[in-house]
Amino acid sequence: MRDFTFQNGTKILFGRAAEERVGAETAPLAATVLLHYGGGSVKRSGLYDRIAASLADAAVDVVELGGVQPNPRLSLVERGIELGRRERIGLVLAVGGGSVIDSAKAIALGIPASCGVWDFFEGISKPERALPVGVVLTLPAAGSETSPVSVITNEEGLYKRGFRNGLLRPRFALLNPELTFSLPADQTRFGAVDMLAHVMERYFTNEADVELTDRLCEATMKTIIANLPRALARPDDYAARAELMWASTIAHNDLLDTGREGDWASHRIEHELSALYDVAHGAGLAVVFPAWMDHVVGHDLRRFAQFAHRVWDVEPDFFDMERTAREGIARFRAFLRSCGLATTLKELSIGDDRFDEMARKAVEKGPVGTFVPLGEEDVRAVLERCR
Repeated sequence: MRDFTFQNGTKILFGRAAEERVGAETAPLAATVLLHYGGGSVKRSGLYDRIAASLADAAVDVVELGGVQPNPRLSLVERGIELGRRERIGLVLAVGGGSVIDSAKAIALGIPASCGVWDFFEGISKPERALPVGVVLTLPAAGSETSPVSVITNEEGLYKRGFRNGLLRPRFALLNPELTFSLPADQTRFGAVDMLAHVMERYFTNEADVELTDRLCEATMKTIIANLPRALARPDDYAARAELMWASTIAHNDLLDTGREGDWASHRIEHELSALYDVAHGAGLAVVFPAWMDHVVGHDLRRFAQFAHRVWDVEPDFFDMERTAREGIARFRAFLRSCGLATTLKELSIGDDRFDEMARKAVEKGPVGTFVPLGEEDVRAVLERCR
């Protein structure tokens, strides 16, 4: 196990009517907030009105900016930065899922910055401060509600890049599973895959003697696997929705990182896919992650066999560990299909004509992944397995 420092300063309020506490949580931090959200569902559902009323009761002024899209765009972030500076915003309040939260974090980073916000995502500059961010979560998936990460797409060149810094971790996150009852089935599916991917990126590590976090990862994955079909079958199943919402947070709040080094190659490859084709992140991961597994399974058959046995209940074959490992990957794919997810690019209507471009962009900053570092040819080989 590696040495580590763990700190997560996000205050979480979990449960029914949690969003009604937004005014009380915001008022000590700012007098004026930028209320950031996606489309019209926030207003149609009545959530916007409840949040506005809570903020008004706490004497917090509101400036709003909607329009966040999946794979959030740099252009909207820059509009938010300009608006935030003009209106002297003190906090950015994200109402939505990972795309809204990531966009809010980038705005909070850019408002006090002396450089362009994209410079941080390119590694050109380092921030000295950021405005506080608050969250009302409506889509459990990305885990951005407690993570120090923001991922933004730059329309110029179609680059999707992430930036990690402790300044980005939200100050508070309000999690009410009832807000997820009305989610479309696809968003529920894609969100669950994103959660699984966040855990698997950490699970596949070269670090030895990480039994506790192995078990925590396995428990989180099995919880997601058990509750996704329940939520799809009955969208208003509070227990299933609550398990998924909490799993989303646990999967990406850095607890499962402790003592180990994650991989993240699958995320980097998928970022190129969603940057070019604007597919949902979870939909892309459902295709890329099993293909990555097929490509690297021979690197550590023991860990893949453990994954197969503990997560997918594969009876271990002690005389053929590779058979056990590959059966785990097959059951993973089968589970994704059983939940209505595509597992090939063909099913997403994506061809192979831009594989070279995606592979080149993925490794522009160097090889991707740590479990097995992948160069350009390796990334292309993974994409070939996605066909």
